[in-house]
Amino acid sequence: MKTSRAWQLRVRDLVTMPGSRQRPHMKRPVWIIILVSMVCLFLIAAYVYPLRNSAPCSFFSSSGCLIYAEEESTPTRELTDDEIYSRVVVREVLKTPHVESKNPKIAFMFLTPGTLPFERLWDKFFQGHEGRFSVFVHASREKPVHVSRYFLGRDIRSDSVVWGKISMVDAERRLLAHALKDPDNQHFVLLSDSCIPLHNFDYIYNYLMFTNVSFLDCFLDLGPHGTGRYSEHMLPEIEKDDFRKGSQWFTMKRQHALIVMADSLYYRKFKLYCRPGMEHGKNCYADEHYLPTFFHMTDPGGIANWSVTYVDWSERKWHPRSYRAEDITYELLRNMTFLDQSVHLTSDEKNPVTITPCLWNGQKRPCYLFARKFYPETLEKLITLFSNYTVDAARFKHGVSLDEFTVHNRCNVQKRSANYVQSLLPPLELFLFGHL
Repeated sequence: MKTSRAWQLRVRDLVTMPGSRQRPHMKRPVWIIILVSMVCLFLIAAYVYPLRNSAPCSFFSSSGCLIYAEEESTPTRELTDDEIYSRVVVREVLKTPHVESKNPKIAFMFLTPGTLPFERLWDKFFQGHEGRFSVFVHASREKPVHVSRYFLGRDIRSDSVVWGKISMVDAERRLLAHALKDPDNQHFVLLSDSCIPLHNFDYIYNYLMFTNVSFLDCFLDLGPHGTGRYSEHMLPEIEKDDFRKGSQWFTMKRQHALIVMADSLYYRKFKLYCRPGMEHGKNCYADEHYLPTFFHMTDPGGIANWSVTYVDWSERKWHPRSYRAEDITYELLRNMTFLDQSVHLTSDEKNPVTITPCLWNGQKRPCYLFARKFYPETLEKLITLFSNYTVDAARFKHGVSLDEFTVHNRCNVQKRSANYVQSLLPPLELFLFGHL
């Protein structure tokens, strides 16, 4: 944007210079106005319609612009047949032009042992947005009892899930496979039975649909609970330097869901060599390492490197903090909605904490759309507070409603460049509906 602004300043300088006496004075300004108008139209189009293609490089990428090379650089070793097959498939999926759906939907995929304790809360969240979402439930222990019409008939064939084992990844892939059957499902959200929404439906829909990345947690932990879990049996395909860690709770665009379905090479490595009770007393958990490592190796520029599901690891235990009924307050929930930095606690004594800003289309924005872990006893309080803590986040600071803002913003983007529009409106609200 700075380059564009500087270029326009130079053009303005040219306009003020006296023209040649042998030429009419109006010709140069007319061409300059046309040229500047074309540049402005390009900027507005890029801002209003961000690329949602399969390439990791987008105009407003949250992870920087990484060009997917047609011709890969010469590998340092000879690739195995399986690696060549895998790379060809991934490359073809990522480079295939994105097919726009006339009715793009978000697939909400619930991973639960049984009945969902917050189904009534999710029912309130979904109300009025029929046709813009789909629901899938994987119940690993017992058939769930549903109280919401949005969940009736949405159970998929499920299998047992053991914490820390590859069966957790199997359940995730099973959910993705069922959700991919619907071509209108363009973004896929993995949720647990203890998850709640932190914003209203429109906010979450726009956050996920109008960006070009998957929100998948991925970071480097050089300590014993990070690369210390790596097994050399993963060689040659997975080297220790590529081994990554992250929360299992992801949101994923369609192309990424497809390459997860297509992968067998890296999945097999983690199935065999990442499990609890391995040699030398190592405990490796596939749901924490498989997808972060896979995407770090296949499409690092296509993921945001943080999860949009908030968890509190400040107690530094095996499991994150869980919230009881007495913990639930308006302030607690509102604070979660405004966190704009992603915090990773590592097991590396030299670098125990890493903090990075959450960038959405290149702009610093709130990180989290969902939160966990909440006990079932918190349901009534959450339902009571839901409208307050979600609606407030979707209004102007001065009380302008969502509908008023949407109309106002649509009119303005037709008249101004992206930078000018952004400078006029509050950042949070521009983020909500600036890409409609």
